[in-house]
Formats: sequence, structure tokens, C-alpha cells
Amino acid sequence: MALAGALCHTLLAATGFTNKNLRVLMTGLLGTTSYSTGQMTYDLRRLRLNGLIRRLPRSNRYVLTDDGVRIAVFFTKIYKRLLVPLTAADQAQAPPELRAALKTITRHVDDYATQARLPRAS
Repeated sequence: MALAGALCHTLLAATGFTNKNLRVLMTGLLGTTSYSTGQMTYDLRRLRLNGLIRRLPRSNRYVLTDDGVRIAVFFTKIYKRLLVPLTAADQAQAPPELRAALKTITRHVDDYATQARLPRAS
């Protein structure tokens, strides 16, 4: 989620972004100082291989692809509009409809994981 948020910060970067630029954003969003250059390199490679960013020729700068922009904005919106309210759904002040929606989603995710024979998270 922090990576999607950091990518959204780079949307207006006309010259692209570097490993260092994005790592500074990630460190701030995660609230930690232990996000290494190696971790950022790994994340950038995964983003590039999945077609969400592309490297600018003859430089160490990256830019978001059209798909990268759409996915970064989508995940950021989903987080703010859906995930934050749903994670608060088990609180007593949450409306009954929201608590019921969370139970339904949890049941569907559990059923999907069971059918896919995925092990339970510890």
C-alpha cells in the first residue's frame, strides 16, 4: 500500500523518479528507517517487470506507465474508501451493514483460499 501511495506522489514528476527519490517517500509512508536500497531495487524491478513503470533510456530514472498510473490511483482510492472503513468494522461503533459486509468478504476470501488450497496465514 505504501508503494502505491509513493507512486501516486510521483504522478506529477515530469522528469521521472529515481530509486533514492522513491525510497525517501517509502520510508516516510512506512514510518521506518529500515527500508534499504536493496529493497527499493527489488520493488522497482518487480514494478518494471509487471509493466507498471518503465526506465527512461540512458538514465537511472523511471516513469509510471498508463497501467501504473491507473493501478496506483485505484489502490490508493480503495485503501481510503474501502479498506480503512472495513478494518474498523469490527469496532462497536461501526454500522451493522458494514460489519455484515466485512463478514461476507471474509467468508468469500476464505472460501477462495480453501478452493485454491492455500495454507492459512499464521
